[in-house]
Amino acid sequence: MMGTTGLPLSRRARRRTPDGGTAGTAGAALPDFGLPRAARRHAVAGVVLTVLAALLVLFALLAPDDLNSFAPEALVRVPVEGLIVAAFVLVLPPRARRVVAVLVGLVLGLLVVMKALDTGFYATLEKPFDPVYDWSFFNAGLEFLAGEIGDAAAYAVLAGAVVLAIAVVVFMVLAMLRLTRIAAGRRTGATRVVAVLGVIWIVCSVFGVEIAPGQPVAAQNAAALAYDDLRQVGTDLREQQPFSELAADDAYRNTPGDQLLAGLRGKNVVLTFVESYGRVALDDPEFAPKIGATLDAGTAQLRAAGIGAKSAFLSSSTFGGGSWLAHSTVESGMWIDNQQRYNNLLDSDRLTLGGAFQKAGWKTVWDVPAHTKDWPEGQRFYHPDAYYDFRNIGYQGPGFAYATMPDQYTFSMLQRNELAKSAQKPVMAEVDLVSSHAPWSPRPWLVDWNQVGDGSVFAPQPGAGEAPESVWKDPAKIRDAYRDATDYSLKTLISFVQHYGDDNLVLVFLGDHQPPVVTPQGAVHDVPITIVAKDPKVLDRISGWGWTDGLHPAAQAPVWKMDSFRDRFLTAFAH
Repeated sequence: MMGTTGLPLSRRARRRTPDGGTAGTAGAALPDFGLPRAARRHAVAGVVLTVLAALLVLFALLAPDDLNSFAPEALVRVPVEGLIVAAFVLVLPPRARRVVAVLVGLVLGLLVVMKALDTGFYATLEKPFDPVYDWSFFNAGLEFLAGEIGDAAAYAVLAGAVVLAIAVVVFMVLAMLRLTRIAAGRRTGATRVVAVLGVIWIVCSVFGVEIAPGQPVAAQNAAALAYDDLRQVGTDLREQQPFSELAADDAYRNTPGDQLLAGLRGKNVVLTFVESYGRVALDDPEFAPKIGATLDAGTAQLRAAGIGAKSAFLSSSTFGGGSWLAHSTVESGMWIDNQQRYNNLLDSDRLTLGGAFQKAGWKTVWDVPAHTKDWPEGQRFYHPDAYYDFRNIGYQGPGFAYATMPDQYTFSMLQRNELAKSAQKPVMAEVDLVSSHAPWSPRPWLVDWNQVGDGSVFAPQPGAGEAPESVWKDPAKIRDAYRDATDYSLKTLISFVQHYGDDNLVLVFLGDHQPPVVTPQGAVHDVPITIVAKDPKVLDRISGWGWTDGLHPAAQAPVWKMDSFRDRFLTAFAH
């Protein structure tokens, strides 16, 4: 209500009228009573900002690096790092206190960013982010995202993520400045709070008090995480030195070509990696019935054609992504589980499976339809006699989300361009299939092999499927899409062997890693591996391996480390 001067009336300058209204006090001086209300609003805003600042700092100190396991009660624990910083700033002069607040805010902001990265890596790769080796995954992720939403949108997402990360660091610094300033202004009370909380921390630490299972009241998450990251950096840097010595330690390095792979003379050998074909496809009750039925039916169909198979498992060097790490592990016989080891491998002269075949007289072919750009370092290391990627493979059909072409076209091209012309010189090919790569929709279906042609026959297929953005809104649809995409890749392999398998074809197919998203955390890294051949002498050479007969490895089938396969294979077929 306004007085005659136009100023608001205070409660003391108002009185109730009989009708419930108010009236000003006659003759009273009317100062500007708006200031107390504004001050109250300012005070409330200050309290809210302080609470938010405290929650932000507590989140940085107490949240785990895998946010899937985060529980709200974690924020009511007592972080020892916070107590140490609080005790320290309470005894510092103003300028030094501000410097410490800024430095601690920067560290906590970076810690939150690292935890966010760890969360993403745990969800997809079943490992924390490695600050030395894992930057290559961002480029792979960006390329995947660009394939789904376009280049412009993908770069917009990247820019948004960078801005968000910077904002987190900036707000953390501001939060620390605010909290330290308030604590210094109430030094006596703040000192008492820190002392009481310190006693609580010590007591709870001694007696192992937990606020919830796995949530100790006496917390020290931040220090442990920072220590682990620093230790990992040190380990990574020390590991680089002996790699050349490990690469040179090779039993087959100096073996003459005429003593390599004699047991496969005249055979066309196709080493095929099936993207994301992990053990979960055979064990998970949502996937196993369909995938298992396809493998069992394929075993029966191939046996009817006189073609045999043996299967087992390899423990992959990667999980959920990083296919190139698994491929190079199989090829080199070395455990390649991070980007630095991969880069070091490409700079070495390590003998690969492809190199052994080439040395023994085979024509080596690399068929990598997912590659859309030059790969000089890979071609220099593997030095295949023929190299096919998306640009020179002759495909004129549509793309399928991430997959540049259906797996059927990849094998049809290999058959027409290489395997059918191998009478003079046998072919060893590495083929990297992509139809079972996330997002798994839309996916192709098999057509008559005689109609594959340049791939234009596949034109109607993407439009008949469901768009990735629709599938990935529903976890159940994601799982169905993975199952069906993997089933398509396996049926393509079986159909290819049925149509083109002769006495001279040996097919080795395996998964590269467990699939992302649909594989539960904590799962093994196992992937199925199968060797298919019509010539019984080929499978006789591996009869002592204990592998399961057929395309479907039994649950108790042997599990080898992936880096052991090269030497076992070369030994089995040496003479």
